[in-house]
Amino acid sequence: MNLLVAGGDRVDAGKTTFSVGLLAHTGARGFKPRAGNNYWFDHDDFLYATEEGRLFGKDAKRLAAASPGEVRPEAINPIHRLWHPSPGPSTGLLGKDDQQFVVDRVGTDGDGEFVVNGTVDVPDAVAERLPLDAAPRVTSVPDFNDLMGVMHAEALESLAEDIAATERSVVESYGDVARPLDGFVPDAVAVVEPGRARFYDGDRYAKACEIATGGPGDGQLEERVEKVVDLIDRKGAVRLPALDGETRSDPEAVAEAYDHAYDALLATAFE
Repeated sequence: MNLLVAGGDRVDAGKTTFSVGLLAHTGARGFKPRAGNNYWFDHDDFLYATEEGRLFGKDAKRLAAASPGEVRPEAINPIHRLWHPSPGPSTGLLGKDDQQFVVDRVGTDGDGEFVVNGTVDVPDAVAERLPLDAAPRVTSVPDFNDLMGVMHAEALESLAEDIAATERSVVESYGDVARPLDGFVPDAVAVVEPGRARFYDGDRYAKACEIATGGPGDGQLEERVEKVVDLIDRKGAVRLPALDGETRSDPEAVAEAYDHAYDALLATAFE
């Protein structure tokens, strides 16, 4: 059984909290194909991960901790991008008007490989804490796309094989991107946003992803959630109560608070 959790909001949709509770509810393993955080706004998370020359974010860390067994964040999150606030009006290498890409970590082992944005000044702490000396540097979108067609694609293909070999999986997307893995067909989809979750048949959702017109993002075309769900009928929807910090930090407590939503999602998967 493969379940997809996507976000109806670009920021703070509640995907990871929903996902960790779903892991506790089902005993599934969590996956986060692509993730990112910001050197400035998530600096404590950056410092924690890079103490050992590693790079991952709190979402992958939470999913790994809520999965059965001993799971490293990198094992379920092959691509992590570190951003930095943009210093001026320039949109940067990837067209973002408020932040610029600094480095990518690519791979599912503890070391991974790194890709550096050669058009920006890499913060000293990043250069000191991560093994970047031999990392490739990209200076244009075409160059980056060529590199992603090899490094990033291979990492995602490897993760797709891991998901296929897993009896029960919960795959979390990022931002409001509809599908974090090309060709991934879940059994059911939960689109989460503050206050509610909507549920969709996985096969219909995957077909809608193929039809939807993508827009430029992160160096490639990506389908956005609302463009996809506009093409299909939803199977149901429930309200999600707001949770305090103590509850959000405990997957079992989230599972209890959102059990009605998880039951509805599983009913969609088994229709």
